[in-house]
Amino acid sequence: MKLDFTFSDTIAGYVSGYNPEARTFTLETSDKRQFNVNLTDSTYARSIRNLTEGYQDASGQINEFLSADGQFLYAYGTFYPATDEAETVFEVQWMIFPGHQVGEYRHEEQDWWIQQIDSIASHYLKWQFNYPQEQINYKNYRTMLNLAGSKHGDYLQETDTISRMVYGLASAYMLTGKDEFLEGAELGTEYLREHMRFFDQDDDLIYWYHGVKVEGQRETKLLTSEFGDDYDSIPMYEQIYALAGPTQTYRITGDQRIMFDIEKTIELFEKYYKDNELEGYYSHIHPISLSAKEDSLGHNRARKNWNSVGDHAPAYLINLYLATGEQKYADFLEYTFDTITKYFPDYENSPFVQEKFFDDWSKDQSWGWQQNRGVVGHNLKIAWNLMRMQSLKPKEEYEEFARKIAELMPAAGSDQQRGGWYDVVEREAKTNGHHKFVWHDRKAWWQQEQAILAYMILYGILGEEDYEKYARESAAFYNAFFLDTDDGGVYFNVFSTGMPYLLGTERFKGSHSMSAYHSTELCYLSAVYTNLLITKKPTYFYFKPFPSGFKDRTLFVSPDILPQGSIYISECFINDEPYSDFDAQALTVKLPETEDRVRVKVLISPVQ
Repeated sequence: MKLDFTFSDTIAGYVSGYNPEARTFTLETSDKRQFNVNLTDSTYARSIRNLTEGYQDASGQINEFLSADGQFLYAYGTFYPATDEAETVFEVQWMIFPGHQVGEYRHEEQDWWIQQIDSIASHYLKWQFNYPQEQINYKNYRTMLNLAGSKHGDYLQETDTISRMVYGLASAYMLTGKDEFLEGAELGTEYLREHMRFFDQDDDLIYWYHGVKVEGQRETKLLTSEFGDDYDSIPMYEQIYALAGPTQTYRITGDQRIMFDIEKTIELFEKYYKDNELEGYYSHIHPISLSAKEDSLGHNRARKNWNSVGDHAPAYLINLYLATGEQKYADFLEYTFDTITKYFPDYENSPFVQEKFFDDWSKDQSWGWQQNRGVVGHNLKIAWNLMRMQSLKPKEEYEEFARKIAELMPAAGSDQQRGGWYDVVEREAKTNGHHKFVWHDRKAWWQQEQAILAYMILYGILGEEDYEKYARESAAFYNAFFLDTDDGGVYFNVFSTGMPYLLGTERFKGSHSMSAYHSTELCYLSAVYTNLLITKKPTYFYFKPFPSGFKDRTLFVSPDILPQGSIYISECFINDEPYSDFDAQALTVKLPETEDRVRVKVLISPVQ
């Protein structure tokens, strides 16, 4: 088959030679392939812009930017097929520059991610509650939001999507100190407790409803999942993500009611989901017997997967450890990562981990949509979280596993022609050497997040140039193509070229899968990793604890699990007044004895 037609596409790469007279330049992709690019009279350019910024025209600087070998850019244009007399020609229609100089990337600016999380959180407050024109009231919350943020005619309030938005608002407060974000987080946490929580007094544990259907003044609580893959069961991941928002809020406030809910939910995990005999946690339990082995669970009977075993760590457990410093949570994390490291690698058969298992840890390669398929983002998520754990309890096998994923994923799961990371691919089946796409070659926002955080923390801790390259390329693609600078927030999916995909539920800003969680988690941790590990810039973090909230009046302020001794508290303020009762190296603040809540502002600085 001969490609004898025109088509338009994107090339991501580095300038390796510019001829201004001929108006051509060479672009070298991430994997070292070269393309000749032709400028036209109508070629235009822009620089990457943040959500809060106007259009950043760069058309007048094209010559300047292309004259610098090594300048990274995205070129979108048309391929004209080769003929007997001429080679294939690529004419560029427009370009995007992630920075203004070689080695400069705007997403590494000190306040880039802080401004982005501020914008995202503000938009979700506006979309969900019409804030600031109206007060924040979670009775008005809806799971489904359309592209511009208006509410889609559905009246389901899902527990997990509220919790995920609460996480985003709490994270936005920690980086900005804006009271409306904390108000949104606390009111959301209270709403979850009052409407979505079931406290089983006989068993003395808590589990969370799937959601609430709101019809006028009538509420119908839904115990079992309404989501197709998990229908009529209580899936572990829904219970896990019910804790995401409250736990992040607890880091700020020390509200003991939140801690009670967290501890009683963990007791649910330990009593009914944990496999004490063969290790790990089951993915689903029956809503009446609370057993993982009921036949009525169908393809979810006695199964284990990435979500049930691994998602504890990023969703709530690392944040719970950061808030308390308690050994029992460090031990839980160690158990989680030991289990992942023991059972998930399958490198004799595939560059992708094995994600789904039967009771005895034999491979489940026939389940539902997953079959024998790899989720690119889950592999990268494992690498990112292994490197967090490596700073808490270093183990050779943690670093080796993270490095292995980081080494294999660019070729197996990234688009080295256009940039960005793919979604779901066949773990083993290939066509002409490429892992087969399962449904499409689109790119989802949350999978870009996993890549960005994985390579940022790998570079920040290990310092290897390849990690820096992949971190920069991943973050540049996300900021070039996923930010919705018209309506706010981020797009769910883009085509392989980077153009937004706006059909079906993937055009929404709120859905079962999207609710200001991954986009804000990315902002929060990218600010932490960029400023404190990579560019070495001090960063402010904000807290507002209750007077009797934290044990021994000790507030833990470490922004993430980072290498021991890499950061310290350089300044502290209580209610905007300088305050000196803190342990700079331990990253703790001794709170004053007071009857009132205080606003704590700490400057966390990197060790230079």
